[in-house]
Amino acid sequence: MARWLKTSMAQSDKDDADLKVRATVEALLADIKARGDVAVRELSIRFDGWDRSDYRLTDAEIRDCMSQLSARNIEDIRFAQAQVRNFAEHQKASMHDIEVETLPGIVLGHKNLPVNSVGCYVPGGKYPLLASAHMSVITAKVAGVPRIITCAPPYKGKLAPAIVAAQHLAGADVIYCLGGVQAVGAMALGTESITGVDMLVGPGNAYVAEAKRQLYGKVGIDLFAGPTETLVIADDSVDGELCATDLLGQAEHGPNSPAILLTNSEKLARDTMAEIERLLAILPTASVAALAWRDYGEVIVCDSIDEMVTEADRIASEHVQVMTRDPDLFLARMTNYGALFLGPRTNVSYGDKVIGTNHTLPTRGAARYTGGLWVGKFMKTVTYQRVLTDEASSMIGEYCSRLCMLEGFAGHAEQANIRVRRYGRKNVPYATAAE
Repeated sequence: MARWLKTSMAQSDKDDADLKVRATVEALLADIKARGDVAVRELSIRFDGWDRSDYRLTDAEIRDCMSQLSARNIEDIRFAQAQVRNFAEHQKASMHDIEVETLPGIVLGHKNLPVNSVGCYVPGGKYPLLASAHMSVITAKVAGVPRIITCAPPYKGKLAPAIVAAQHLAGADVIYCLGGVQAVGAMALGTESITGVDMLVGPGNAYVAEAKRQLYGKVGIDLFAGPTETLVIADDSVDGELCATDLLGQAEHGPNSPAILLTNSEKLARDTMAEIERLLAILPTASVAALAWRDYGEVIVCDSIDEMVTEADRIASEHVQVMTRDPDLFLARMTNYGALFLGPRTNVSYGDKVIGTNHTLPTRGAARYTGGLWVGKFMKTVTYQRVLTDEASSMIGEYCSRLCMLEGFAGHAEQANIRVRRYGRKNVPYATAAE
């Protein structure tokens, strides 16, 4: 039976925090809907200390940001974007339109169409997370989205050159320096200066995630991507330093980022906990990571590999780092995760920044029913049908008529009957099942 050597804060406390976020976001979105640009500007000043008459970046501002980066900076961004684009193109190549004659004269098909406009949120208030621009903008571009706008907050009171460069190099059509709920609200609801979009994508803090949840339906979203989560699955083939590094490497995202160790070795568990305390004394981001570890960190010791698989699927973490003698066993058997990182040679940071898979992934158990952001999220699979012959229309019409009457839909039945009369038997009465 699984044993907890360390637990996170009580679920009731987490729920209370969620309720406060929900109420705050609901009020902010209502204000944006009612007052448009005026509300957006007030919120930007209030939350980011950022005041502009127009939050859209000019070409001159984009060029200036680009000029502040070194040639190596630009080369590194281009390298990361090439990896994301390459994998996205392979993903798109796996999606095929189909058309098939399912019965004589009956042709059915589907097409994969990109959505018409997307708003990409690129978080950057705490850290300039330029990688999120690669993940959202490039993937939407590969999908064929015609209009892509981006929003990223200011960083330390000014434009973040690396984020601006990443958005520009990825191919964003319009770039705004705007953060938080005011950004996603403006993109989804539209304002006098920002034309609304059909879909919102991109990760963010708890407020951004809640805003996307409340806006879902008004617009499409990629998924519910809240605070970063990481699960390290390890046995005694690795050491505590490696496990601790991988846990704290993700805990630094924010004070509410869950970091969980799942192992079948109590010695490794205790070594890892000791290493975490050692590393927190020297980690530059310890002020954030320590809070996340204190309030959201867990250490679980299982009796067997089977139990580890069961617990991992129960947790359904966003990121799952597998460092065991047989990591492919977890690839074969696990069903609930955002992304797997198999073996000690890889890690979540590779996926976050450069290796090519998308880092916008499901959190809070959403991995039970959805995967992460990919080309297909930007595509609508739409169907069509075509009936080629009189005989086919009459034949399918008779079945349709009887089934409609079984449900009591007389008007539906007549849609079928009129075609049976015109293309087949002539004596089918109005709104009566064909004999």
